[in-house]
Amino acid sequence: MLLKVEHLKTYLRSAGKTVEAVDDVTFHIGEGETFCLVGESGSGKSITALSIMQLLPAGISSHPAGSIYLKQPRGAHDPAGYIDTLTLPERKLRTIRGSRIAMIFQEPMTSLNPVFTIGDQIIEALQLHNPDMGYAEARERTIHALTQVRIPNAARRVDDYPHHLSGGQRQRVMIAMAMACEPDLLIADEPTTALDVTVQKEILNLMQDLQARNHMGILFITHDFGVVCQIGHRLAVMHRGKIVESGTLMEVLKQPKHTYTKQLLASLPQNLKRRQQRQQHRVQTPPVPGEPWDSKSDDAAQALVDLRQLRVYFPVKRGLLHRTVDHIKAVDGVDVQISQGQILALVGESGCGKTTLGRAILRLIEPTAGDIFFSGTNITQIKRSAMRPYRRRMQIIFQDPMSSLNPRLSIATTLTEPMAVHGIGDSQEERLEIARQTLRQVQLEPRYLWRYPHEFSGGQRQRIGIARALVLNPRFIVCDEVTSSLDVSVQAEILQMLLQLRRSRQLTLLFITHDIGVVEYISDETAVMYRGRIVERGATAQICGNPHHEYTQTLLSAVPRIMM
Repeated sequence: MLLKVEHLKTYLRSAGKTVEAVDDVTFHIGEGETFCLVGESGSGKSITALSIMQLLPAGISSHPAGSIYLKQPRGAHDPAGYIDTLTLPERKLRTIRGSRIAMIFQEPMTSLNPVFTIGDQIIEALQLHNPDMGYAEARERTIHALTQVRIPNAARRVDDYPHHLSGGQRQRVMIAMAMACEPDLLIADEPTTALDVTVQKEILNLMQDLQARNHMGILFITHDFGVVCQIGHRLAVMHRGKIVESGTLMEVLKQPKHTYTKQLLASLPQNLKRRQQRQQHRVQTPPVPGEPWDSKSDDAAQALVDLRQLRVYFPVKRGLLHRTVDHIKAVDGVDVQISQGQILALVGESGCGKTTLGRAILRLIEPTAGDIFFSGTNITQIKRSAMRPYRRRMQIIFQDPMSSLNPRLSIATTLTEPMAVHGIGDSQEERLEIARQTLRQVQLEPRYLWRYPHEFSGGQRQRIGIARALVLNPRFIVCDEVTSSLDVSVQAEILQMLLQLRRSRQLTLLFITHDIGVVEYISDETAVMYRGRIVERGATAQICGNPHHEYTQTLLSAVPRIMM
């Protein structure tokens, strides 16, 4: 065995209280094996990983019991023996971190130093663990590592800063940094959570290739069972600091024994039961750019939202005088109609223009060309000052509720302020009563009105974001990746709640996502976006079951599926 964790306990102290974050956890990882640790937020997965690396602050953490045994490296005096990393002094631990055990953190943008180039950060790690290595050799190894993780034109990108790279590229840099010193054990903490499915597939394939090449063990932390099926050999389910079930993939996924494991699997989108009959819509193909749009079609006549050749271009300025030399065509000639009460899923990879399209519909971003009809009115031809009545009817729920909620405002102020602006309610007390009723609709207690955003979990904050949109009684809502970072059980609750609200309020939703499982569960129709254009649209069952466009086929083939 490469790593043996035995009866590990990790306690955290805060405000005079002790939290048993990891409570009597035991597992092992063999050489060349991928061991997946699955559970929801707060279950103790990341604390377990940080305990193995001994990266928790000494002032607030302790290990009252347990051992973490790491196999001695080849060529050591006692190659068959183990060292207990919990008993090692900090000086010894520094020789193990990075060289023998490396870690890929969940959020690469906060893990990479923004003031240093990506090359300098990898070179520093190489020279720290190889004191005799010169700068030229370290730079050459860094370029090779970046090439291994398929960073395009690595010899040039080595001098780029983290903000120059996309999310997927930054994650690859983190992998390159972790792999540069060829560790025996790689700990990957949710390394693909926020990535597109195609990028995720590349990252997972890359990790498997590097594992096979170096015979490396992997501790893979995730809440995505599809990813587990693609990369794992064995699986453990963690809940409230304990491992409640473990075994091979087939044992846990096909014959789960613990109630919590069964609940997790039942919360997956493909296992949720749709409580309503899907609306049947005619399969559509996007108009050929440049051809006239048929304004007399039935779909156009019934559409609540009707986009005609919508374009959003962003200028590229260069030179001393910042002249416009080119344009980024974020949205390039999109024709979309969304009927009243319909849920249209908009899918595609990061950078394809999904979010830009959603914000342009609400005129949060001004279109470059084209027309946006809402309930028969061309809102692109009215002044921004005249948009206020339409803002009440057209709302948006943002991807990250923590950054979209003002931390200084109570929930009461967050919900009543928009109502006051739009003249809803004759008094503050009446607006507070509407806010209470709305909180009940999103399954939150009315007493939460007097709390602040930081006092809520991620799922609760997302419900508050939904409530903020609902208090204005809109007809149309843009849902921008509203479930992308949520646990599967919380995601299931949010999706079921949105379907219930759609039925009770006759809402029309544009659901922007890259999660195909969510698309299959919630949407009536699906539109696939690629490089600013809609390349395919139709009934969700048809798009997901029998896609015609090559890009849609590639997108769907990259989705990790669960073997049930």
